[in-house]
Amino acid sequence: MNKPEQLKSKDSDKSATSGTTAGSGTVSQKQEPMPVAPVKPGFPSPTAPAGKQPKGGKLPSGKLLAALVVGVLLAGGGFWLGKVTTDPTISDAYVALEATSRTAELDRDVYSAQTRALQGKVVSLEKEIEEREDSVSGREAALTTAEAALKTQEEDLTKREAAVSGTEKKQAANTVSDGTWVVGVDIEPGSYKAKSDVGSRCYWGIYASGSNGDDIIANDIPGGGLPTVTLAAGQDFKSSRCGSWTRQ
Repeated sequence: MNKPEQLKSKDSDKSATSGTTAGSGTVSQKQEPMPVAPVKPGFPSPTAPAGKQPKGGKLPSGKLLAALVVGVLLAGGGFWLGKVTTDPTISDAYVALEATSRTAELDRDVYSAQTRALQGKVVSLEKEIEEREDSVSGREAALTTAEAALKTQEEDLTKREAAVSGTEKKQAANTVSDGTWVVGVDIEPGSYKAKSDVGSRCYWGIYASGSNGDDIIANDIPGGGLPTVTLAAGQDFKSSRCGSWTRQ
């Protein structure tokens, strides 16, 4: 009983599919499919359902998209910073610092030149001091030699003075001047000769000791020349205006 109804339903579905419309008298034509644009790899198809990817490509990952966004932001930020940031080399502080640096370099060059000049003077002075020290050393050596020679001369002079002193003392002991002398007490016995020519007023006399000139042994007024007398112990000898007598 149900089979005819099922057949009728199938027929109605088939009529609907073929596009026939009851009561309209018009027959619908078969619709052509709309053209679809080619899909690039990595982008979703415009006709693909939401949430699904086409077989021909893959969607870009989240990290790659984030990197692209950051790169764009950085590029834009750098461009913006380059526009708004002032060149530091034209600032007052930089100009002042550069001027100070140039001044310091000039001062350095001046000080370097002065230092080199002073070093040259120091070298010259050191050389001069060395030459003077060598000269002083030579003078000290010469002075030492001269002092040694002087010491030798002083020693010789001391010896000569001692010899002369002895001779002078001996001559003094053997020399008789004007006056009255006791032979054997004041003067040595022996022969005495006038040291220089006597004048006309010369007088000499030999007396016995203790006679006070009363016991004349010999006397003379030579009147000139170099008279000679012989004296013995126990006698007195008197010389008047005859100068010095030297024991022979």
